[in-house]
Amino acid sequence: MKLLYFTDTHIRGNNPKNRKDNFIETLKNKLNEVVDISINENVDYILHGGDLFDRPDISIAVVSEFSQILQKFEAPIYIVSGNHDIFGHNQKTINRTMLGLLSSLNLVKLVDENPIILEKDNIKVQLTANPYSFNMEDESYKDKYKVLEKNKDVNYMIHMVHGFLLDKPFIKGVPHTLISEITDTLADITLAGHYHFGFKTINIDNKYFINPGSIVRISNSLEEIKRRPKVILIDLKDEISIKEIYLKSALPGELVLDRNEMERHKFKRSKIYEFKEIIDTTSDLGSLDIFNLLVQISKNESIPEDVRDEAIKRVQDIQLREAEY
Repeated sequence: MKLLYFTDTHIRGNNPKNRKDNFIETLKNKLNEVVDISINENVDYILHGGDLFDRPDISIAVVSEFSQILQKFEAPIYIVSGNHDIFGHNQKTINRTMLGLLSSLNLVKLVDENPIILEKDNIKVQLTANPYSFNMEDESYKDKYKVLEKNKDVNYMIHMVHGFLLDKPFIKGVPHTLISEITDTLADITLAGHYHFGFKTINIDNKYFINPGSIVRISNSLEEIKRRPKVILIDLKDEISIKEIYLKSALPGELVLDRNEMERHKFKRSKIYEFKEIIDTTSDLGSLDIFNLLVQISKNESIPEDVRDEAIKRVQDIQLREAEY
């Protein structure tokens, strides 16, 4: 059985500030190349790690253009929803999003904690996923990154997660989950998205942890110049075979990324860190994310949980209303 994995396409209708090329056309070229790879490699299933779209209410015209490319895949597409695919970090809004629309049209198949069985040539694979949620980096939610029960009726278990899963510690105060914290998972392969830089494939006790990084470069980080977008080919037989395939249509970073804009972003980011340090020294808040801030405030001030949930719901409702106009 062959599976092709890629993540964080961030389909959008305009150019990010730091791009010098036509981002939309570049992304179309990349997706068409991914289609060609899947066909040439006789892939049986396509897996997407989330953030198919850059926002949940992207225009119908843009969705239509890219849906025509998605329809070229000869294998079914299985996807976990990311934070950019939903409103207010709330999975319950999925039916009001463009990703939800594609799912209802059966162009893609949404994956969550409910197991899906994939079969080919006497090989059975259990596929599960952890869609993005605002509190998934909380200690009590770490198990969402894991498969906790062994399915003896399958040959392999694959778990997709759209969250801040990293191979090494990140910036102090930014909530994240380390691979070392979830090595007791029963999944044979853990596929991660969300973190655009990705990390080198890690094999611990024959358990694979994989994030190839986003196939697009929309951040202003200087590291993006050096990064080469890629997809992952997974071949399952008597053992697991992992192959990285770099996209030929992805031009060198210096040709598509505006260094001047990056330097401006670097300065702005340093100021954000300074502001965050001020917050850290005056309170116990560990995140600048509005949802995490609400959660942390409720803990620090002993605010009732129903009040916290109502505050979060109102933020989500505002985002939904804004999207309707």
